[in-house]
Amino acid sequence: DAAAAAGGATSDTAAGTATDATAGSTAGIAAGAEAALRRLASLNARRRNGDCVDASYAADVAGLTDVSLEVFAGESVSIRGSSGSGKTTLLQQLGGLDQPDAGEVRILAPGAGLVAPRTSLGRGVGFVFQNYQLMPELTALENVALAARIAGTPELSADAAARALLTQVGLGTRLEHLPAKLSGGECQRVAIARALVNRPSVILADEPTGNLDERTGVEIMDLLLGVVADRGAALVLVTHSREFAERAGRRLVLSGGVLSPA
Repeated sequence: DAAAAAGGATSDTAAGTATDATAGSTAGIAAGAEAALRRLASLNARRRNGDCVDASYAADVAGLTDVSLEVFAGESVSIRGSSGSGKTTLLQQLGGLDQPDAGEVRILAPGAGLVAPRTSLGRGVGFVFQNYQLMPELTALENVALAARIAGTPELSADAAARALLTQVGLGTRLEHLPAKLSGGECQRVAIARALVNRPSVILADEPTGNLDERTGVEIMDLLLGVVADRGAALVLVTHSREFAERAGRRLVLSGGVLSPA
């Protein structure tokens, strides 16, 4: 669908502090960085140091309770939790693929400032799915270029950007291959290129190594963390792997509906 094709969803890194007034979630500190993602929650949250604060965030299906999170450009954040703890639900709501019962999410979209995720889907946000979510009838090049086309990029420019990114992630010789002809690791590289093609401020990755062998998983993590370093994008990573989670700059755990430091 369009949301999957756009690769949309989000997060960001490194500056300022945000704490929820009633539930445990914190943000890292690195003075001077621009907040790329703001998701502030809890009904009794209040204004701090001139920063914006808004309402509460609860989702009865996954049991999320007053979750507050603020991520900044250049930061990597990992979120671990048991199966069914609501990790994917949280990520989808951060990315605008689902809506919370209360509260709000704000993403820093290029040229638009802080906006709702649905406004920035495919622009300010790039989503990497565990199961790739590639269009099976489209080639690797077409899958990535489609995300750019959906975001309004002209066809020739979209194709050029897709070609350059696929080459960058090591698929320069696989541009015309359909997903069925690619390995799991190659499909995930296509998905990462799709998420990056619109130069998002935020990258949301939902178990991006879950279907891969250990060696390929390490390569995908290297690629994601390299993007954060090279482009200054924010990365929010949901994973079951303690090893991969510990490679993130900030590590959180989702348990009992509460997000807290690992």
